[in-house]
Amino acid sequence: MDIFLTLLGFVLVLLGIIGAFLPVLPGPLTGWFGLLLLHLTKAVPQDWTFLGVTLGLAILIWILDYVIPAMGTKKFGGTKYGVYGTTIGLIVGLLSPIPFGILIGAFFGALIGELIYDSKDTNRALKASFGAFLGFLASITIKFSIATVYFVLFMIKFWEYKAAIF
Repeated sequence: MDIFLTLLGFVLVLLGIIGAFLPVLPGPLTGWFGLLLLHLTKAVPQDWTFLGVTLGLAILIWILDYVIPAMGTKKFGGTKYGVYGTTIGLIVGLLSPIPFGILIGAFFGALIGELIYDSKDTNRALKASFGAFLGFLASITIKFSIATVYFVLFMIKFWEYKAAIF
């Protein structure tokens, strides 16, 4: 059972890193569940303080993930159309074969969203889409960093207790 929990936990911390880029998957929370599964094995001692702190951080990042892109859009004069456009563009960019499609899709999605809101003011739409893009990049950077830290923590604990797991 310990091997199963460890393997499932490993998959979850990997999905946490991938989830930093996918809007559908909450990266840090997914990675945290991987840490939890590792601590639920009989081999690794349960450290509820560690799990509580990492959970609190994952929840904070999850909440900020919704706030940061909107803040970037609003700071640069954007609307909710720009935020929606960023999300739609991100998904389209993710599915496209274009290199860096996620980034290109997020920017152009925000731009199209802002142009739908007000097609006459292209300067404002460009500025707002740039703000949405910056907010998106900031959010991804934070999520990726935390998910990577969770992966490293998982690997450190696994390496420390690998003999007891196998």
